[in-house]
Amino acid sequence: MRRALALGREALVTELALYGQLLRWVVRRPDVPDGATPVPYSRLATPVVWLFIFGSTVEVVAFDLILSRWLTFLRVPFLVLGIWGVVWMLGLMASYRMRPHLLTGSHLHVRHMARTEVVVPLEAITHVRVADVDEGGIRAIKVVDDALLVMVSGRTNLQLELEEGTTIASPQGDLAPATVGLWVDEPREVAELLRRRRSAPAR
Repeated sequence: MRRALALGREALVTELALYGQLLRWVVRRPDVPDGATPVPYSRLATPVVWLFIFGSTVEVVAFDLILSRWLTFLRVPFLVLGIWGVVWMLGLMASYRMRPHLLTGSHLHVRHMARTEVVVPLEAITHVRVADVDEGGIRAIKVVDDALLVMVSGRTNLQLELEEGTTIASPQGDLAPATVGLWVDEPREVAELLRRRRSAPAR
């Protein structure tokens, strides 16, 4: 019971966070604090999410036309459910667009959607490597051997090698990974930016 309540609470908080990002999208206020440099990562997921939004919208209209003619008692519940699904996916899109990774003077904040965030100290980065890795799956956070991966559509394209013993807080608890993998829209530009910020060799 406790586990079920915890999962339900987590789902509710995540959903509210998605709606918060949707509101930011409407008022055009990205979640980027003053002094931080945004690092976008939405390009890979954008076409897929838009496809789902379009398909769901068509489905809502089609079901409403069908139910309004033959099963009128189901029309309102299905309409509410369908609209909720479309709004939820719009919130998903907004979280990709309004909540980019952040580069500050001392840290790289690796984000994913509305709530996930892994903070990497720049001083702990020893090397930056551009490499497209496809781990598959739908999970945003994954630990593979000694690598912590924050993925978009199961992929990363930038690997950060860390000093031995560096501890990072993550949604899976405190970890001491040798590398952190993430996805960014412009991996070579971001690698160069990290190199300049931290004087870390990029290859």
